[in-house]
This record gives sequence, C-alpha cells and structure tokens, in this order.
Amino acid sequence: MKKYIAIVGSNSKKSTNRQLLEYMQHRYVNDVEIEIVEVAGLPIFKKTRDMAIPEQSKAMATKIDGADGVIIATPEYDHSIPAILSSALAWLSYGIHPLLDKPVLITGASFGSLGASRAQAQLRQILDSPEIKARVMPSSEFLLSHSLQAFNTDGLLIDAEQTKWLDSLVKDFAEFIDISAQLNHTHQEDDTRMADFSWDEGTTDKEVSK
Repeated sequence: MKKYIAIVGSNSKKSTNRQLLEYMQHRYVNDVEIEIVEVAGLPIFKKTRDMAIPEQSKAMATKIDGADGVIIATPEYDHSIPAILSSALAWLSYGIHPLLDKPVLITGASFGSLGASRAQAQLRQILDSPEIKARVMPSSEFLLSHSLQAFNTDGLLIDAEQTKWLDSLVKDFAEFIDISAQLNHTHQEDDTRMADFSWDEGTTDKEVSK
C-alpha cells in the first residue's frame, strides 16, 4: 500500500482544506495510507547564518522522504497561496530537499466560486522552482468551490460529480507515482547541485541578517 503525506496549506483551525484531506483520508483508507501534516505553528521563513531549520520542518521533511507521494491542499488568499504555506515550502528547500522529484498532487478548497484555481497555479510554479523541483502531476488540480457548503454533517462531499472527479484523480496519482519512479536519471545530479547551492553566496553580512 502506498503512503502519502497530505499537507494542510492553512493555519486556520476550521479549514475546509483540512476537511477535504480528512475526507480523502477516510474515503481511500483501503487503497492508500494518508497522513495529514500541519503547517500551523511554523515560523515565517527567515535566512540565518547557521541555516537553522525549525524542528517542525525537519519532521515534515522526514515524513515526506518516507512517503510515495505528497498531496497539498491550499486555500486562496488574494489570488495566491497563504504566507504560512509559502514559508513551509521555503523551509523545505533551505538546506534540505525532500520534495526533489517527489510526486505531488495539488488540491484546494475555497469559499468562492473559483476553487483556489489561481493559488494552485502559483503553487505549481513554486513547486517547479530549481530549489524544490517537485514532480507535480500535470493538468490534475482538484478545485473545490463554495467549500463551506460542499460537505454534509458527516464530512462527506455532497456533490457526486465532485466525488467521481476526485476518485479519478487519486487513481491517476497512484499511476503517476509509478511512472515517476522510472524518471529519476537526473535525480542524483540534481541532489548534488542542490547540496552545493549556497543561498548566501556573494551576499554581505548585512544582507544575510535581513
């Protein structure tokens, strides 16, 4: 059985993105193990001279390393991902690189009608950056709009078409992971380049302390 780490991209205590991941965790319990991980509690990203990484980020990286794939659920704030999710991804590319070539499925829930579509597009760009280089499943975002009305009192998705769509994406993601396992010829080179990369090369003491 495959194992996924599902990242809640919000620090809200009543996040519908967390609710979506919990729904997936229970719906696919017989097919895949999904462990939900929180970004709440992480400090805003800041470079330090000793490249100190929060213990929460290290623990998250360890979980990602041991997983077959990652699911990220993001809300949308002002057409972008939340600052806390951006910080989490920055910490996960600061001297550690657990998302390198890691298969990722993007999901998102929003209160409005667009279903976090712009935030998901931005998230895809970030995950594709040279410091992260995750392997995001193409053309596969799950967009849950009007998320406050999307679940019943048992936490189940009300719309049967949405459920069918999500079922198909989860099946495709499992196959995407298998395909991705065959595409790692450059993994070692990328890992070496990232290890040699310096965030502070050519900067002054003043710039490092910003």
